[in-house]
Amino acid sequence: MDTNPGEDRPVGGGLAGRTALVSGASRGIGLAIARRLAAEGMRVLLVARSAEAIGAAAAAMPGCAAHAADLREPKAAADAVAAAVARFGRLDLLVHSAGATQRGDFLALDDAAWEDGYALKLFGGVRLCRAAWPHLAAAGGGIVLIAGVGGRVASADFTIGGSVNAALMNLTKALADRGVTDGVRVNCVNPGSIRTGRLTGRIAAVRAARGLDEAAAARALAAETGVARFGEPEEIAAAVAFLAGPQASYVQGAILDVDGGWVRAV
Repeated sequence: MDTNPGEDRPVGGGLAGRTALVSGASRGIGLAIARRLAAEGMRVLLVARSAEAIGAAAAAMPGCAAHAADLREPKAAADAVAAAVARFGRLDLLVHSAGATQRGDFLALDDAAWEDGYALKLFGGVRLCRAAWPHLAAAGGGIVLIAGVGGRVASADFTIGGSVNAALMNLTKALADRGVTDGVRVNCVNPGSIRTGRLTGRIAAVRAARGLDEAAAARALAAETGVARFGEPEEIAAAVAFLAGPQASYVQGAILDVDGGWVRAV
């Protein structure tokens, strides 16, 4: 997030004492990111729909707090940013990790499924970036958007998620262009197949369809993707911590695939 590579850096990767807002922080990748940033010494506002889940998570992270919000609602993003600034006095980092989109046959996905997929992951992210931007510019801060390799590799059963992820990648580049002038770094992480609840469900489906045990089903699904193993949420969190820190001060508009080699295109 810093722009001066010669200034003194605080310990702990340069993030200690700074503040972050992490959306989708009640579980999976978002929760892993919040935990990693808190371990780096950041004060984190965890945002998700489940007040109980993020309340319990925040309670285990000293100096952190929870804010329950449904980012599909038009005012929710601005309210979440205001809550972060009110609680911490500033905002140095926005990480938008919220947004699961529905898989399925394109012809069976109705307008409601498309609207829901865009409402949270894309429009929620757009609104968070817009609300956070003045605070991030004042702090010399940054944004990390969590998209997904489905935005690079098209799949017939992932039309909603793929198009949303592609839009987030384009948004990253556009905001990074403005960020050069405003002093805000904007980057994107594309997770591949990460061991979250959604992946567990896909493994279970393969297991049931093919009569395999869990380990064999996981290996079969990984092989179809062309990777040696599935990733862990903590590996995405490590990438976010790097992009947020001073070691990445010259990284602007990057789209980082953390996918075990899934995407082979240049």
